[in-house]
Amino acid sequence: MVEKLEEQIYVIPLDDVKHTPHWERSKRSVTAVRDFLTRHMKSEDIKLDPGISRKLWERGAHKPPARIRVRAMKFEDGQVQAEIAEE
Repeated sequence: MVEKLEEQIYVIPLDDVKHTPHWERSKRSVTAVRDFLTRHMKSEDIKLDPGISRKLWERGAHKPPARIRVRAMKFEDGQVQAEIAEE
């Protein structure tokens, strides 16, 4: 059984996405979340919960949210699992 080492809640800004073409913004925001977690949790093995993708795509490809609140959990084997953090 793999135990949880660390748990963090991050508010990930998605302002960078405004500089991409409007038809690719939600797709780029998923990549931005993954890049943010790779940098801050220091792991390449990132698993995103489908709820994160749903939240980023709920207003379509053109208008992702400006920021997203995520709970990231890092396990002993180096894997990071992320899900939407409840308010």
